[in-house]
Amino acid sequence: MRVYLPCTLPALAQVAAAGELGPAPLTGYAVTPALIEWYVSGDTEELEYVALTEAARASLRMLVADRADGVEVAARRVVVAADVPDDIVKIGPHLEERARVRLLQPVPLGMLASVHVDDPTAVEDIDAAIAALPAADRGDDDAQFAVDGAEDHELMWYATQEIPDLLT
Repeated sequence: MRVYLPCTLPALAQVAAAGELGPAPLTGYAVTPALIEWYVSGDTEELEYVALTEAARASLRMLVADRADGVEVAARRVVVAADVPDDIVKIGPHLEERARVRLLQPVPLGMLASVHVDDPTAVEDIDAAIAALPAADRGDDDAQFAVDGAEDHELMWYATQEIPDLLT
Protein backbone atom coordinates (compact mmCIF):
# COMPACT_ATOMS: atom_id res chain seq x y z
CA MET A 1 0.00 0.00 0.00
CA ARG A 2 1.25 3.49 -0.83
CA VAL A 3 1.27 5.63 2.31
CA TYR A 4 2.11 9.33 2.56
CA LEU A 5 3.91 10.26 5.77
CA PRO A 6 4.20 13.87 6.97
CA CYS A 7 7.71 14.98 7.78
CA THR A 8 10.01 18.01 8.06
CA LEU A 9 13.53 18.55 6.76
CA PRO A 10 15.12 17.96 10.23
CA ALA A 11 13.04 14.80 10.64
CA LEU A 12 14.07 13.68 7.14
CA ALA A 13 17.71 14.09 8.21
CA GLN A 14 16.99 11.81 11.18
CA VAL A 15 15.39 9.27 8.83
CA ALA A 16 18.47 9.31 6.61
CA ALA A 17 20.78 8.87 9.60
CA ALA A 18 18.71 6.12 11.27
CA GLY A 19 17.90 4.23 8.07
CA GLU A 20 14.20 4.20 8.89
CA LEU A 21 11.21 6.38 9.60
CA GLY A 22 9.98 5.69 13.11
CA PRO A 23 9.35 4.84 15.83
CA ALA A 24 5.96 3.20 15.35
CA PRO A 25 3.12 3.82 15.47
CA LEU A 26 3.30 6.36 12.67
CA THR A 27 0.44 8.46 11.32
CA GLY A 28 0.15 8.43 7.57
CA TYR A 29 -2.37 9.03 4.82
CA ALA A 30 -3.46 6.60 2.12
CA VAL A 31 -6.26 5.69 -0.24
CA THR A 32 -8.63 4.06 2.24
CA PRO A 33 -12.12 2.61 1.72
CA ALA A 34 -13.57 5.68 3.49
CA LEU A 35 -11.71 8.00 1.11
CA ILE A 36 -12.88 6.02 -1.93
CA GLU A 37 -16.48 6.14 -0.68
CA TRP A 38 -16.27 9.88 0.03
CA TYR A 39 -14.57 10.73 -3.30
CA VAL A 40 -16.76 8.56 -5.51
CA SER A 41 -15.78 10.01 -8.88
CA GLY A 42 -12.01 10.05 -8.33
CA ASP A 43 -9.54 7.74 -9.97
CA THR A 44 -6.54 6.32 -8.11
CA GLU A 45 -4.28 9.21 -9.05
CA GLU A 46 -6.77 11.78 -7.74
CA LEU A 47 -7.27 9.83 -4.52
CA GLU A 48 -3.52 9.58 -3.97
CA TYR A 49 -3.29 13.35 -4.46
CA VAL A 50 -5.91 13.82 -1.73
CA ALA A 51 -3.87 11.59 0.62
CA LEU A 52 -0.69 13.51 -0.26
CA THR A 53 -2.47 16.82 0.45
CA GLU A 54 -3.62 15.54 3.85
CA ALA A 55 -0.04 14.56 4.67
CA ALA A 56 1.16 18.03 3.61
CA ARG A 57 -1.37 19.58 6.02
CA ALA A 58 0.00 17.36 8.78
CA SER A 59 3.54 18.42 7.85
CA LEU A 60 2.50 22.05 8.32
CA ARG A 61 1.30 21.16 11.83
CA MET A 62 4.65 19.48 12.51
CA LEU A 63 6.41 22.71 11.50
CA VAL A 64 4.20 24.68 13.90
CA ALA A 65 4.97 22.22 16.72
CA ASP A 66 8.73 22.30 16.01
CA ARG A 67 8.79 26.10 16.10
CA ALA A 68 6.76 26.14 19.33
CA ASP A 69 9.41 23.83 20.81
CA GLY A 70 12.15 26.23 19.72
CA VAL A 71 13.44 24.01 16.91
CA GLU A 72 14.90 26.03 14.02
CA VAL A 73 13.20 24.54 10.99
CA ALA A 74 12.89 25.68 7.38
CA ALA A 75 9.37 26.61 6.31
CA ARG A 76 9.04 23.80 3.79
CA ARG A 77 6.48 21.01 4.06
CA VAL A 78 7.83 17.50 3.51
CA VAL A 79 5.91 14.32 2.68
CA VAL A 80 7.55 10.92 2.35
CA ALA A 81 5.79 8.36 0.13
CA ALA A 82 6.38 4.74 1.08
CA ASP A 83 5.20 1.41 -0.27
CA VAL A 84 4.51 -0.73 2.78
CA PRO A 85 2.94 -4.15 3.33
CA ASP A 86 -0.80 -3.97 3.99
CA ASP A 87 -0.43 -5.92 7.22
CA ILE A 88 1.44 -3.09 8.96
CA VAL A 89 -1.26 -0.54 8.08
CA LYS A 90 -4.21 -0.07 10.41
CA ILE A 91 -7.30 1.55 8.98
CA GLY A 92 -10.06 2.11 11.48
CA PRO A 93 -13.38 3.85 11.84
CA HIS A 94 -12.08 5.68 14.93
CA LEU A 95 -9.75 7.75 12.76
CA GLU A 96 -11.49 11.05 12.09
CA GLU A 97 -9.87 11.79 8.74
CA ARG A 98 -10.91 9.70 5.75
CA ALA A 99 -7.37 9.09 4.50
CA ARG A 100 -5.62 8.72 7.86
CA VAL A 101 -3.95 5.42 8.74
CA ARG A 102 -1.55 4.13 11.40
CA LEU A 103 1.60 2.22 10.58
CA LEU A 104 2.38 -0.39 13.20
CA GLN A 105 6.09 -0.68 12.36
CA PRO A 106 8.90 1.70 11.42
CA VAL A 107 9.43 2.20 7.69
CA PRO A 108 12.92 1.28 6.42
CA LEU A 109 14.54 3.52 3.81
CA GLY A 110 14.18 0.72 1.26
CA MET A 111 10.39 1.10 1.37
CA LEU A 112 10.50 4.81 0.53
CA ALA A 113 9.27 5.55 -2.96
CA SER A 114 9.76 9.32 -3.15
CA VAL A 115 9.96 12.53 -1.17
CA HIS A 116 7.79 15.59 -1.81
CA VAL A 117 9.04 19.00 -0.61
CA ASP A 118 7.98 22.61 -1.01
CA ASP A 119 10.04 24.58 -3.48
CA PRO A 120 12.11 27.31 -1.76
CA THR A 121 9.88 29.90 -3.45
CA ALA A 122 7.01 28.73 -1.21
CA VAL A 123 8.82 29.63 2.04
CA GLU A 124 7.13 33.02 2.48
CA ASP A 125 3.63 31.54 2.17
CA ILE A 126 4.50 28.56 4.36
CA ASP A 127 5.89 30.93 7.02
CA ALA A 128 2.62 32.88 6.89
CA ALA A 129 0.63 29.64 7.22
CA ILE A 130 2.74 28.53 10.20
CA ALA A 131 2.10 31.86 11.94
CA ALA A 132 -1.63 31.78 11.13
CA LEU A 133 -2.45 28.15 11.95
CA PRO A 134 -3.23 28.63 15.68
CA ALA A 135 -5.65 31.48 14.90
CA ALA A 136 -7.16 29.49 12.01
CA ASP A 137 -7.81 26.62 14.42
CA ARG A 138 -9.74 29.09 16.61
CA GLY A 139 -11.98 30.00 13.66
CA ASP A 140 -10.30 33.16 12.34
CA ASP A 141 -11.27 33.36 8.64
CA ASP A 142 -8.37 35.64 7.68
CA ALA A 143 -5.91 33.24 9.31
CA GLN A 144 -7.56 30.32 7.52
CA PHE A 145 -7.04 32.18 4.24
CA ALA A 146 -3.28 32.35 5.00
CA VAL A 147 -3.20 28.65 5.87
CA ASP A 148 -5.06 27.78 2.67
CA GLY A 149 -2.45 29.80 0.76
CA ALA A 150 0.11 27.11 1.58
CA GLU A 151 -1.89 24.67 -0.54
CA ASP A 152 -1.48 26.92 -3.56
CA HIS A 153 2.04 25.49 -3.76
CA GLU A 154 2.56 22.06 -5.25
CA LEU A 155 5.13 19.88 -3.54
CA MET A 156 8.11 19.04 -5.71
CA TRP A 157 8.87 15.35 -6.37
CA TYR A 158 12.29 13.92 -5.47
CA ALA A 159 13.67 10.42 -5.87
CA THR A 160 14.92 8.82 -2.67
CA GLN A 161 18.47 9.04 -4.02
CA GLU A 162 18.10 12.83 -3.84
CA ILE A 163 17.49 12.92 -0.06
CA PRO A 164 21.12 13.88 0.70
CA ASP A 165 20.79 16.83 -1.72
CA LEU A 166 17.65 18.02 0.07
CA LEU A 167 19.50 18.05 3.38
CA THR A 168 22.40 20.25 2.29
